[in-house]
Amino acid sequence: MPNLLKANDLTVRFGGLTAVDSVELSVAPGQVVALIGPNGAGKTTCFDALTGFVQPDAGRVELEGRDVTGLPPFERTRLGMARTFQTERPFEDLSVLRNVLVPAFLRHPGRAEAEAVARSALHRVGLADRADQPASDLNLARRRRLELAKALALEPRILFLDEVMAGLNPPALAEMIKFLRDLSGEGMAIVLVEHILEAVMQLADHVVVLASGAVIAEGKPDAVTSDPAVIEAYLGTE
Repeated sequence: MPNLLKANDLTVRFGGLTAVDSVELSVAPGQVVALIGPNGAGKTTCFDALTGFVQPDAGRVELEGRDVTGLPPFERTRLGMARTFQTERPFEDLSVLRNVLVPAFLRHPGRAEAEAVARSALHRVGLADRADQPASDLNLARRRRLELAKALALEPRILFLDEVMAGLNPPALAEMIKFLRDLSGEGMAIVLVEHILEAVMQLADHVVVLASGAVIAEGKPDAVTSDPAVIEAYLGTE
């Protein structure tokens, strides 16, 4: 299957610190790729470089063979990328529906079509019955779903999720895993940064492990989580 996204030799430096060190990554349609690693491994910086929020010092990012390395985030969004962030920041004074209308209008300038897309996204994430509530009324699990709805309203082909499952209780976590599995089953590619290894084991087709900005292991979840280099990166040596 051809790659939807490909990163070659992706490198990001902040002064003398190399936060992302020559990372190679490829994602096919419908594939779930997880970026894992200890705190400070460079996962979110890698995300930022892939999605245009940080410009790499070296390397190349391609979307369906097109070089998008120099494009800003909004241009990458138009080409089919969407992402969530670690911290949910809804427009608290707006209704849930109006929050999702904001990204929907980026794709559909007409009100009727944008609202249809927004309501469909809310239905997908289980928030259709809360469309008219203020976003400030939502609990953590529903705020995470609202962030997903906003991303889905952009009608992406590849979805980047930055710790979307952090802080969820077990029932909410199980629902999120099922929802993301359904999305990938429909052909949407997903790249996720995640600390909850239970979720990674259930979701990911391919796992990439970062430590000090570099890839130290990659492969199937079972193989990666039993790799001695990965165990050492997380737990250290005796």
